[in-house]
Amino acid sequence: MSNSKGWFNLEAAGGAIPETQFFEGDSAFKFLGLTRTQRLYGFIGCLIAGFALSLLGTILLIPLGLGTFALLYALGTIVSLIGTGFLIGFTKQLKLMFKPVRIVATIIFLASIALIFVGAFVIKIDFLCIIFVIIEYLAYAWYNLSYIPYARTAVLKVFGM
Repeated sequence: MSNSKGWFNLEAAGGAIPETQFFEGDSAFKFLGLTRTQRLYGFIGCLIAGFALSLLGTILLIPLGLGTFALLYALGTIVSLIGTGFLIGFTKQLKLMFKPVRIVATIIFLASIALIFVGAFVIKIDFLCIIFVIIEYLAYAWYNLSYIPYARTAVLKVFGM
């Protein structure tokens, strides 16, 4: 690997990183023809776009109302989640989401997204919608921590549980 490109150059490290370690085989991306670097850009792009949508929804909560906030915030979270599909493949991501170690967090996360829309558009109770957003955020954080070895244990210790 060339020192001028640094550690971030995934193309040069092609032989050093096993295909199955970080990326699903070409089956998930064959029809798109994406390289590892393009997949990484897809992930980063989705992560930034998701954050921007969620932030925009939060900023527009007061002037445009709860419906706009709910729509933008939930879409931002979904776009961020889709971004990880670029790294490991969308099929593999769905399989990993429903592994026993993270199935509860996944179900709470997905249900809270639906409940955000219910709170904003059906029930139209602002406070309830905000509660669902908080639940979604916590479930998504707990879900993401399941991918980091011992992260959940560390968080539980920090909070004395």
